[in-house]
Amino acid sequence: MVLGLGSGTTIKYMVDALSERIKNEGLDIIGVPTSNKTKRYAESLGITTKDVDKVDHIDLTIDGADQIDKNFQGIKGGGAAHLMEKIVAINSDRNMWIVDESKMVKKLNYPLPLEVIPYGSGQLYRRLNRMGLHPKFRQSGHGGKLTTDSGDYIIDLGLPEITTPVQLGEKLDSMTGIVEHGLFLNIVNTIIVEHADGPETIEAR
Repeated sequence: MVLGLGSGTTIKYMVDALSERIKNEGLDIIGVPTSNKTKRYAESLGITTKDVDKVDHIDLTIDGADQIDKNFQGIKGGGAAHLMEKIVAINSDRNMWIVDESKMVKKLNYPLPLEVIPYGSGQLYRRLNRMGLHPKFRQSGHGGKLTTDSGDYIIDLGLPEITTPVQLGEKLDSMTGIVEHGLFLNIVNTIIVEHADGPETIEAR
């Protein structure tokens, strides 16, 4: 089985559990990581990984999400890995997200990340600002702009509410300099929602 491995703290526990099952049950699993951090962690636990271009298919990708609306559209990219996460997701037969109940909302209002190329990023920032999208460059913990695994910057849009995510996604797709936005539209198939009294499974599409 070829399994896409998401990024973030929730997925760390999934990778831990997967490693134990591979060791104890002899499962034949190839992992396709969505970030350098996930790749290093999976390999440290003995999970075989391959680059997305080295596999001919991905059976299932398991990942988290920053927020999911009532129509099961999502925002990802709080960990600055949404470009690689989306590449793996759209090349997967199925996608599963694991979230806690606080991530389920009626309308998206989480900061929306854009991965942007450094060249001209200041001009793009000003354009986004003129559009009233409240942009902000994400900063690293060491000072200066955060740099992604692909060498790009992240601009977060501080929108109070995203009422039409599909239309917003189309607008952002058309803007030169934006490599990828963090709207994951019509992608997830199954959502596992963790509640205090146990998990809930939602079949989204």
